Amino acid sequence: MPHLTRAKAGFASTGVRTALGVPGYAHPLLAPTEWAALTRPGTPLDWVVLDVAAGPGSRPDPHCLQAAGRLAAAGVRVLGRLDTAHDARPVGDLLSDARRYLDWYHVGGFLLDRCPTERTALPAVRRTIGALRAISEGAHLVLGHDTHPHPGYAENADQLVTFRGSWSDYRWSQVAEWTADYPPDRFCHFVHGVPRGHLDEALRIARWQGAATIYFTDRTDRCGRTDPWETMPGYWDELVSRVGTGVSE
Repeated sequence: MPHLTRAKAGFASTGVRTALGVPGYAHPLLAPTEWAALTRPGTPLDWVVLDVAAGPGSRPDPHCLQAAGRLAAAGVRVLGRLDTAHDARPVGDLLSDARRYLDWYHVGGFLLDRCPTERTALPAVRRTIGALRAISEGAHLVLGHDTHPHPGYAENADQLVTFRGSWSDYRWSQVAEWTADYPPDRFCHFVHGVPRGHLDEALRIARWQGAATIYFTDRTDRCGRTDPWETMPGYWDELVSRVGTGVSE
């Protein structure tokens, strides 16, 4: 049994809407099936991350333009990936990438990947968030910490990624107590290497720990040699069916 925590004070542990946040597939030219599946009716998506070339790229990519356009037409929010490099990148560089995402792909927000977690970095991240909101009013901002950061970060973004890692780590994970002060739709969990037979267990862990946006895959990182998020889970339809209302065949 995993180390589950008590239900969040003030927020029910049942009846929470769980949806999928897709952390980013391979380029649409290399993964056309994956990108096409995201527009199928009934797919419970919160958002999909677009990473053209470790960012928006140097010029508009026609395949990414098409993929992003189809998602937008289907009512799916697309997020541009901004690599903060653990607060090592200047805010000017991040804003330059953000403007290209906005101008070319009309994204609805951003995933600030490799976001720092320390309290000391919070003022810089807060300034970056303020600058992003200034150039894109209403942008949905997700901070990709991949672990529990200082609680002050929760006051500055729409969502936090508080777990990204393997199933072997996730099933024994514990949630930070301060997350009980926030509703589940503030938190995201991305888990790779989840066996098909453990999908229900993984969903129970996410719900008990108060994460309403999730992504589970049976793909693995092969000890850091591959990206487990590049391809669709082998049980994609089953995952969709369990999380939401199912997909149309």
